[in-house]
Amino acid sequence: MNRERLKEAVAEILPGVDAVIAYGQGFDAAHGEPCFVTKKEELEGLILNPLCEHNLASYLPSRKNKKTGVVVKGCDSRTIVQFLQEGLVKRENLVIIGVPCTGVVSAKKLARALDHQTVEEVRFEGETVIARTPRGEKRIALADVSPDKCRTCRYPTPLIYDVLVGEPIESDKDPAAVYDDVRELMGKSLEERKAYWEKEIGRCTRCYACRNACPLCVCQDSCIAETRDPHWQSQRSNLSEKMMFHFIHAIHLAGRCTECGECERACPMDIPLGKLKKKINMDMLDLFDYVPGIVCEDKPPLYTFKVEEKKIEEHEL
Repeated sequence: MNRERLKEAVAEILPGVDAVIAYGQGFDAAHGEPCFVTKKEELEGLILNPLCEHNLASYLPSRKNKKTGVVVKGCDSRTIVQFLQEGLVKRENLVIIGVPCTGVVSAKKLARALDHQTVEEVRFEGETVIARTPRGEKRIALADVSPDKCRTCRYPTPLIYDVLVGEPIESDKDPAAVYDDVRELMGKSLEERKAYWEKEIGRCTRCYACRNACPLCVCQDSCIAETRDPHWQSQRSNLSEKMMFHFIHAIHLAGRCTECGECERACPMDIPLGKLKKKINMDMLDLFDYVPGIVCEDKPPLYTFKVEEKKIEEHEL
């Protein structure tokens, strides 16, 4: 990842936009964070390395009518494609800086790998993370502290961009293996799957961080979890209410989830929410031969209507 080339790209587009959404250093050495650049003096604060975990495209719908520059990785670019399909952003108001990516660091996984010690410095050598804590330096393979999404990412180079910072990267991931974790779970009995999700979702605190971080959860002002007219859900923190929220959240993303991993990044309880969305994406692929966030001209399957679908057999009445 070329920080200097990024600074040059941001400087070039800055005069023509209201702001450029990029990455800056977070509250400690182990965290990156989103930052809004509005003047050249702020360029020195930019970073570009595997700590750039956030999906910056999440901010774009709220800036639909403002000229905005944004830095995106491959997975993030799929979110922009989905936004364009749904009319949530205007292409003429975007200047997209694409960054080829070989993987990012999950701040939560890194913290666990370091026994939650204070991180004084983080640097990178190829595919190795070198972190210094009061206990000394520790070398960790990037793959061991990457989010689960990186293991199956087929789009390391952004699918849409105006400026590309760095050389394009070809994916070495097997397309057939993308949903192996889902297939493994689906191979279990119904009772085992039910117990799995009850255990995972049972940890939910209903903080709604997953919903708030999700770039495609664009109806938060009328979310079924909080609306009182109509009154769909109570605020009880019991298993049935938690299950209802997460399943509805997942279903509302059918044919729309770009598997950016923001829900899992934001979840304080480490619930594997991405697996739930991936199951529905697998169904979208099987039924409609559709992968979200790939082609701007496509329409999500549930945005269209056909009297008969080739792969769906109607029940006989």
